[in-house]
Order: sequence, then C-alpha cells, then structure tokens
Amino acid sequence: MIKKIITVCILSAAVVSCKKETAVPDGKPANDSIAKNETKEDQYKPIDTACSANNKTEDYIKALQWYRTKIDKEIAGNSPEQNNKVYEDYVKIREKYTECFNNSQTEILDKYIDYHTGPDTYNLPDNIKKMAAELNKAGLEFHEMGEGLTEIHSLPGYYASVFKNKVTPDYDAYISQIAKDNKENYAVNGGLLITWEELGDRLIEWENFINKYPKSPLLKAAKDNYHNYLLDYLLGMDSDRIYDSEEGKIYDDKREAYSKLIKKYPNSNTAKKTKELIAAYDAHTPVDQIEDKINLRR
Repeated sequence: MIKKIITVCILSAAVVSCKKETAVPDGKPANDSIAKNETKEDQYKPIDTACSANNKTEDYIKALQWYRTKIDKEIAGNSPEQNNKVYEDYVKIREKYTECFNNSQTEILDKYIDYHTGPDTYNLPDNIKKMAAELNKAGLEFHEMGEGLTEIHSLPGYYASVFKNKVTPDYDAYISQIAKDNKENYAVNGGLLITWEELGDRLIEWENFINKYPKSPLLKAAKDNYHNYLLDYLLGMDSDRIYDSEEGKIYDDKREAYSKLIKKYPNSNTAKKTKELIAAYDAHTPVDQIEDKINLRR
C-alpha cells in the first residue's frame, strides 16, 4: 500500500510539473486555481512506515490519524469482500508504525513500570499523561506485558470498532474474537493469567470458527491460534504444570477444568483430545511420551 501511495505522489508531481510549463493568457501557472483549492489535509502525506530516527511522536500520531480517515472513507463505499483486503492492509500499516513507535520510545517504555502503583493504578508524570492521551487519539495505548515490560499496542477492540459489520461474516467473527482475546494478558513468565476454564472456552471459540468457516482466507491464522492454545491447555506451561509427578496424577484443578469442558462440549475436538490426555496420564504414560501418545507437539 505504501508503494502505491508513493507512486501516486510521483505521478501527481509529474502532472504539476507539466502544467507549470504550460502558459496561459494572463501568464499565470495553469495549476494556480488547483493550488488555491487544495486544503492542507489534501497536501499532507504520511511518513513512510520504514522506521527513522528523524520521526517524532506527532509524526506517527498524525500518520495514524490520516490513515484512519482514509480507511473510513474507503470502507464506506466498498463491498464487504473489498473491506477484507482493506482490513489486512490496514493491520500491516498500523503494526509497522507501532513497531517504529515502540523503537523510538524505549526510554519511556523502560521506565513505565516505575509509575505502576497498583493493579490498575499509575502515578504518571505530565509528559507521559500527555503522550497517553495522544496515543488514544490514534487507537493506541501503553500496555504492560508483565515482567516489567511495557509496549505500545492497538487498543484491544480497535479493529472491531472500525470494521464491525463492514467485512464478510468470517472476518467479522475473527476480528471480534481477537478483540476478546486481547482484552487481558494471556500469560507471563510461563504461567497462565486467565483461568484454565477460560482457556478452554477460547479453544472452543476458535474451534467453532474453524468449523463454521472452512474456506475462509483466515482459516490458517485461526488454526494457528487454536493449536497454540491447545498446546498450553494439554501440555501445560513452564510455571503452570498439568501433571503432579510425585503424586502420579493430573492436578485436581486441571482435571476439574477438563471435566467441565468435556461435559459442556462433548462432541468437540478439544474434548476428544482432552479425553486422550486424561487416559494417557491415568495409564501412567511417562511424561516425556505424552506428546506422542496424544499426537500433539509443540
């Protein structure tokens, strides 16, 4: 999309150059009236998505706002199928800008954890408050990732707010589920931050998407999300184990969560794989052979 924009700029410059060489009766340039009618907004071109140390905070904010205005105009006149492509391109552009933004604000991001005074409370200096307000205008926020790491991210529901009911049903469902997943941190330091039951519900949501939209262009992304969640759900995490080796059994809280899911979604693939896991552990299959036993690998 950036190449396309650059091409348009070059073509526009060529047209203006040609017109300047064409004399008119009163001796004024032929593009004089065009220049007068052009608004400041029409003349603005966003900074390139290639990161540059010369770009300032306001450059990124202005570019992001410009693209939002452009996207809103585009999707208003597009078909849902056309807007699917607009969504994909828009995500790429915002992610590139956000990456550059993060790279340019490392000093602030490294210190952000120092302003944390409680679970959801901060004592932010005025300059950080101002930046947070500016970020919000562009659909961005400071997001604590855990372990002292803070990054600038799009607001969890940002893309849903832009594209809801503007894309095909599969894209609508995908964007909504991503927004739901991103409402809170998933894991930190090898440990789950949501409950095991909530993780099971996420699995079912993605499994339902896969079953409902088998021909969606987003199928691979949905399968990747499902698989990654399933690995954590059945194989555990570094700080969130499934099996108590000393007792020789699945931890009680995990077994309870598994039982609830199997009862709630008995015909799901997730329930099927969960039953296989329970059977393997109950048969005292060695832990290092579990992945092969249930045909599931990280």
